[in-house]
Amino acid sequence: MATLLTRRLLLRGALGAAALPFGPAMSRPAVPKANTEAPLREGTPISRPAVPKANTEAPLREGTPMSAAADLNSAGSRIALVIGNGAYRTAPLKNPPGDASAVAAVLRGLGYDVTLRQNTRLPDLIESLREFSVRAPKAAVRVLFYAGHGVQVRGRNYLVPIDADPQSEEDIQRQTADVGEFVDRLSAIGTGANIVVLDACRVNPFAGGVIVGPDGRRLKFRGATPGGLATLDAPVGTLVAFSTAPNGVALDSANSEHSVYVRHLLVNMSMPGLQIEQLFKRVRIGVAEDTGRVQVPWESSSLTADFCFKSNDKGRCG
Repeated sequence: MATLLTRRLLLRGALGAAALPFGPAMSRPAVPKANTEAPLREGTPISRPAVPKANTEAPLREGTPMSAAADLNSAGSRIALVIGNGAYRTAPLKNPPGDASAVAAVLRGLGYDVTLRQNTRLPDLIESLREFSVRAPKAAVRVLFYAGHGVQVRGRNYLVPIDADPQSEEDIQRQTADVGEFVDRLSAIGTGANIVVLDACRVNPFAGGVIVGPDGRRLKFRGATPGGLATLDAPVGTLVAFSTAPNGVALDSANSEHSVYVRHLLVNMSMPGLQIEQLFKRVRIGVAEDTGRVQVPWESSSLTADFCFKSNDKGRCG
């Protein structure tokens, strides 16, 4: 019981809807109000009030074309957290660690400040998400890529660390990380862009296991029960990409270095000027063709400005 309470406190303390302390770094950046009562300096004509200098470091506001924002082209303004979990005690996965390494390498080559985590246990997973959330308000572009097991419970999506061993439905929520809560933290920043890519819709690692439901009934996971991840609506300024459609199951490629989804993602990420909506359309077409439409990627987007991983020779998208 002490272990479960500790894990529950870890999860809630890092990602809980009410418990996560934003602190100064996590609060929504305040836009300074104009000081209409500031005294004029000596020598300034009364009829010509001083005009404040433009703040070139002001955070990107919603609606600002991202391709035209200078701070989006600097490495310091773009951060990424890349996670690949494969060494599960139950239902191990071959591709995720290598998928994460490859995606991290591409992002670094494009100027992103990348944090790579592989085969994370629950404390490591929670801490990685917490650290990223603390850094996020200072970045104009924030990318999360996750490859590994993911499950849904009652319409909520959870990322599964390699040490998860749930014995009940409640255990799943205690021993995993809630994706929706993390996305909400990013969207609360209110500026820039959040890109969340989840290659996590694989078969439920707890399939066939007996769990105890909240009413005490003994239940069995069958398949992905329900399959894959649930729909996650992207808040404003956010794009969420799934490696397959809601309630569908993604494929791990036993005979390939990377999953079919990541193979197509890697091919398109470095295309100069390729807008992200077109990028994922290409990925969707390629994956659907390669799998005979068994796996069809899906996205939810509320981006309000243009975004591409790599700008064209004019520094723009498109």
